[in-house]
Amino acid sequence: MKIAFVVQRYGKEVLGGAELLCRQIAEVLAENGFNCTVYTTTAKDYITWKNEYASGETVLNSVVVKRYKVDKERDINVFNKYSDWIFANAHTHEDEVEWMEQQGPVCSSLLDALEKEEDEHDVFVFFTYLYYNTYWGLQRVKKRKALVSTAHDEPALYLDMMKQVFALPDAFMFNTEAERNMLAKEFPFADKYQDIVGVGVEIPENVKGSLFSQRHGIFPPFILYAGRIEPGKGCQDLVDYFGRYNRKNPKLTLVLIGKLLMEIPQHPKIKYLGFLSPEDKNAAMASALATIHPSRLESLCMAALESMAVKTPILVQEQTEPLKQHCLKGGSGLFYSNSEEFEAALDLFLTDSRLRERMGENGLKYVRDNYYWPKIVEKYKQMFAFLT
Repeated sequence: MKIAFVVQRYGKEVLGGAELLCRQIAEVLAENGFNCTVYTTTAKDYITWKNEYASGETVLNSVVVKRYKVDKERDINVFNKYSDWIFANAHTHEDEVEWMEQQGPVCSSLLDALEKEEDEHDVFVFFTYLYYNTYWGLQRVKKRKALVSTAHDEPALYLDMMKQVFALPDAFMFNTEAERNMLAKEFPFADKYQDIVGVGVEIPENVKGSLFSQRHGIFPPFILYAGRIEPGKGCQDLVDYFGRYNRKNPKLTLVLIGKLLMEIPQHPKIKYLGFLSPEDKNAAMASALATIHPSRLESLCMAALESMAVKTPILVQEQTEPLKQHCLKGGSGLFYSNSEEFEAALDLFLTDSRLRERMGENGLKYVRDNYYWPKIVEKYKQMFAFLT
């Protein structure tokens, strides 16, 4: 079976949530005998959509990747100003089309390729609802198509144009039950194929947390954040909350790994390490007191699942319902909504080792039961069978 994926960015250097999810799904399906092709742009950076990859066809881990040049870069300040206006004021459909144009990535050659090469594929799978290639691509492709929406409760979801985005797919693959329940309040799915799928997580064996301390000179107790380090991910709150807590309990360290997109204070107990190898990241997670997930906008959070896979509890922002449900259903962590609750959770993790151990065991079981790759592949097979 020939499967086409459509996503705004793609590549081993692209570590965004929806984009990484797309790559993981495409690669594991290719390993399981599917003929997988990805239609994407030459952009690496989602802020500017600057053309950085070469256009044309390549192969990455048995997946054919077709990249097309972005027509124009994005001015993020202009876009943010326009977004503030459109989310706060009465506006027309034409205004929303203009918003999508500014959102991007505008890539007319990608849309033309979808239409021209449609008959070469059996099913099209679009990743994330939010971008230009999904909005217009769903309209161009007439064959059976699925949407992996990766939706958050955010202002863009309530633009009128999104009714068309969620009306066109024949199937929906949700990351969590919380995501599906949120979307069902806004869009009718009764006659559509639906499943809660998420992503598979590798459960590493023989992880030695001590290796992280030996390599980096950072010793427990520490808490860990892994991901894009930016205010939009809740990282400013995280740094502020930790700073207040550290004045009361100076023995704890905050470790940050990932792409740095904001200034962080010079602080002896805040350590930024950049990007780590998968082995090093697993070791860091395994030796952490807990991993912290402060974002208010997540549909799944692979870093949280990776933490649970090495039996480390998670501490998440309560407003993020999917992550809160990981804690409640998995018994794998705690959640907070303000600085006082954040500090109380850290106190509990520091003083109750039995609680941490139980949450660690619960988290591993939760990942095995819900995010094991063979189960994910089987769910995609069932969706493809329904569509064809």
